Amino acid sequence: MMNTKHIKNIIRSNIKGLVFTACIVVFSMYLSNIQSIKDATHLAATAFAIIIGVLLSPWFFKYQHTFQAGVHFSAKKLLRLGIVLYGFNITLTELLSVGFNGFIFSAIVVSSIFITSVIIGTKIFRLDRETSMLVGAGSAICGAAAVLALESSLKSDPFKGILAVGTVVIFGLIFMFLCPFGFAFDLIPGFDQNAMGVYMGAILHEVANVAGAADMAKDMANFDQKAANIAIIIKMMRVILLVPFLLIVTYFVAKDQHSDHGKTTKTLTIPYFAFAFLGMIVFNTYLSDRESFLGIETNTIVNLGRNLCTICIVFAMAALGLQIDFKKFLKSGVRVFGLALFLGIALLIGGYFLTLMFKGILW
Repeated sequence: MMNTKHIKNIIRSNIKGLVFTACIVVFSMYLSNIQSIKDATHLAATAFAIIIGVLLSPWFFKYQHTFQAGVHFSAKKLLRLGIVLYGFNITLTELLSVGFNGFIFSAIVVSSIFITSVIIGTKIFRLDRETSMLVGAGSAICGAAAVLALESSLKSDPFKGILAVGTVVIFGLIFMFLCPFGFAFDLIPGFDQNAMGVYMGAILHEVANVAGAADMAKDMANFDQKAANIAIIIKMMRVILLVPFLLIVTYFVAKDQHSDHGKTTKTLTIPYFAFAFLGMIVFNTYLSDRESFLGIETNTIVNLGRNLCTICIVFAMAALGLQIDFKKFLKSGVRVFGLALFLGIALLIGGYFLTLMFKGILW
């Protein structure tokens, strides 16, 4: 049994690490709410958190024995809570509005990009399979949330997750600006507003990227609200695919490890939080039809859930940024970003032709 002194040291380490990470979170959210910075960069608090975390990582490694427990708690436990609470952004009604065809469309995007990432990442860019999977998940599904969820299930090294998240932040922002610009200047032939909505929902990495691109398109090209809603719904369909994706990938990775001389080198975690995420979507759908729940206004509950989700994800991003190893980053970072660029081009081109194929079916 652990003695009292050891328990106290663990508690102190957790508290110090959480307080340190919280300082990054507060500063990141402060920067993201300054209007001039928001207009100039369009960066969310998650992006600021990971940037600040990376900048402070050399200092963190120097004193990690003091802060490690709390930082690890932020990167693992708070991450999973954030993913569960992400369900407050989605309702089953929204998902059902695009129907079975929308599911097939989204499934094609997710499966093709992820499989391409694993094959090209390992064969062409000579990356390990876990890194290729993480980059593929971020590009194919829902950006940083997908990377962090898969990283949690695979129990991969933190620096692999931070590399994959970095690609999501950078290419998500680039594409967020390219989409409204291309539509406003008629650089995307054959697309009306609804088609552009489907296209943005299909290729952009983060939900925030889709919302940002739609807002910019409204200013630049009179993009209507219906098209913006289509973009969000298609994106949300990709988000909900995170649940079966985690279960399928975890199953096949575990099966592959067991088939290797009947032994595994790593214990995989069954992503139970994925079921909680799905349950939260059902709960959010239930709340959407009611004005109050247990005497509390449903809008208050939903807003609280969304705000807590954001805080948890920002904590996780800051913690991951702190844990990056610059030596490992410089060694494999170029190849990781090369893979992300390849996947980005595949999304731009493949998403264009796939959207044209589904024209008249989805809208």
